Amino acid sequence: MTTSALAGLAILILTLVVTAPLLGRYIYRVYSDEHQSRETKLNKVERRLLTWLGVDPNSEQTWKAYAISLIAFSMVSVLFLYLLQRVQNHLPLNPSHLTSVSPALAINTAISFVTNTNWQNYAGESTMTALTQTIGLAVQNFVSAAVGLSVAVALTRGITRHRSGTIGNFWVDLLRSTTRILIPMSALVAIAMVSQGVIDNLTLTKCISTISGGHQCIPGGLVASQEAIKELGTNGGGYFNANSIHPFENPNYITNFIEIYAILIIPFSLPFAFGKFAGRRREGITIFVVMMLMWATSSLLLLHFETSTNQTSLIKADKIVSISGGKVLPEGQDLRISTPSCAIFAASTTSTSTGAVNCALDSLDPAASGVALFDMMLGEVSPGGVGSGLYGILIFAILAVFVSGLMIGRTPEYLGKKIQGAEMKLITIYLLISPAAIMILSAIAVMVKTSKGAIGNPGPQGLSEIIYSFVSTGNNNGSALGGLSSNTDFYNITQAINMVIGRFGLMIPALALAGALAAKQPVPQGTGTFSTDKPLFASILIATIVLVVGLTYFPVLSLGPIVAHLNLAR
Repeated sequence: MTTSALAGLAILILTLVVTAPLLGRYIYRVYSDEHQSRETKLNKVERRLLTWLGVDPNSEQTWKAYAISLIAFSMVSVLFLYLLQRVQNHLPLNPSHLTSVSPALAINTAISFVTNTNWQNYAGESTMTALTQTIGLAVQNFVSAAVGLSVAVALTRGITRHRSGTIGNFWVDLLRSTTRILIPMSALVAIAMVSQGVIDNLTLTKCISTISGGHQCIPGGLVASQEAIKELGTNGGGYFNANSIHPFENPNYITNFIEIYAILIIPFSLPFAFGKFAGRRREGITIFVVMMLMWATSSLLLLHFETSTNQTSLIKADKIVSISGGKVLPEGQDLRISTPSCAIFAASTTSTSTGAVNCALDSLDPAASGVALFDMMLGEVSPGGVGSGLYGILIFAILAVFVSGLMIGRTPEYLGKKIQGAEMKLITIYLLISPAAIMILSAIAVMVKTSKGAIGNPGPQGLSEIIYSFVSTGNNNGSALGGLSSNTDFYNITQAINMVIGRFGLMIPALALAGALAAKQPVPQGTGTFSTDKPLFASILIATIVLVVGLTYFPVLSLGPIVAHLNLAR
């Protein structure tokens, strides 16, 4: 591990520590009833738009009405995106004359982008037209992230409100998330990316003659615009098949830093917004520190495994392109980006629900890919996706409080709200439903002959490829380990089912929990109240997350990346 790599990580951490609280306070103002009741010009425009759409901007919803609105919006979005792909060959902005997308791939892609997973079983530039990419995929990059933010705010209201039957209005939250957070921030990031050479044009495809006399067609498009929301919304779906390793998407070290920062800033800022809602700044700081410690640990482990692997091991694993002048050129990495940047990028994308990659994950050391896999298994709470990271870690925090309460013989409380049987049933559903779907579908894939034929590498690495694909889709990440030819009817359908369960199977219990907690009257704190803003609770929270995930997935990790790493070390 080099000094420059540690310095780069330290600069990134410092930038996040300085800017996350500022963005957190702004996000609080966006959703705060106090700030939104003011008669500003923007508020007036927002209210008129909502009224025109048939939504009363002053009304609020119960958790059930909130959930129904969310599901209805998502279903319409899936239908629209599916139909768009199926008829794209008859629509404009198709200079390459691309055909319609097959039914299985179209439903997989539609569900993938609506659930903020952005898993891609296709090559973007040779499958999707510019129109599909722009009004279909890019739009979902915004609104799917906005849905996650809305659920996080709804659960925050549930925890911090007293004797309330409502948790907000989904349509109001969706609009505010999109227009006041995601669009302005995306515009700033897109401008920064364009200034560094990321393309953003309407040229589409331009064919030229090369110096050697050959003929090459260079694709164009609104890449910087989609790249900005791809990272800020923790989406990950790239404009090009090579994703963020493509020089049109990520040309240099500065754009690489901007992309990593964009991936992390909103998830890391949400704990500070939560602290403002709760009126307890230290509560938000505690959650932020837990997220930061887990992400930094993952980054350091990936840096260690990727930068300390010796040449003999790389040659044995057939993961060296060449050795020139004593310099190792690893497979699947670009010298513009460097190995340390690849490691930090991989830690950041798998710790959030971002499927972007700037190097081939299949070329990582098996131990490094195991760390990336474990990041997703955590439920992506370190710091997690836009919105999903906050509501995920809050549910783990309530579980940690419950376990602590059992240990000291007191009724568990979180921010004064008693945690009882009804709440624990919802938390149990939240924690078990996605792992159950992941493990069942992975077991089916291992047994079905046609799915096994899609494996590109034999042995433990092949098992890791299958597990990774279902963990990635089940946790709405979208990155792929590589080597698995998953554009088949089997994987398109099973992954689509997995993405639906991993998104809405978690959101609905989270909203139900918000409704249950909002109706409770907080109890006053006493001398025996367990403090949830101290280092002790932070340690218990980390231990709870790691133990729950470890007990669930350790057998699979043992048979996959751990065995592959031990084989490489022999």
